Amino acid sequence: MAERKYKIGYTTGVYDMFHIGHLNILKRAKDQCETLIVGVTTDELCYKRKRKYPIINEQERMAIVSAIRYVDKVIPQADMEKINLVKALGADAVFVGSDWKGTDVWKQYEKDFAKVGCTVIYLDHTDGISSSILRDKLNK
Repeated sequence: MAERKYKIGYTTGVYDMFHIGHLNILKRAKDQCETLIVGVTTDELCYKRKRKYPIINEQERMAIVSAIRYVDKVIPQADMEKINLVKALGADAVFVGSDWKGTDVWKQYEKDFAKVGCTVIYLDHTDGISSSILRDKLNK
């Protein structure tokens, strides 16, 4: 196996209705780091941000994500304050979908993380699949 570039990687998600896009992101992230820590968005944070609760509750979503071989540790993501968490975890890489690249929010994260020795890595999104697409199919 090739040596991984980063020591501790971190990524987050709701992981509602777990699908191949979720798996692809986790695999691509793990391919680049020794230890992959995954934050699973709490039900309350999901409601606060999207005004809806996930279909699968946070305990079950955390259990699903923790069972995936690419994931070394799962933690709840209860807020959007990422810099303190990056520092606390000692993460040197944060993985996020490429759909966020170039946004004002993630440009600022890039600057903030760089100050503590952490790099933002943008991973390609899997086309044609998302929890929203699945939810829409259920409602038809």
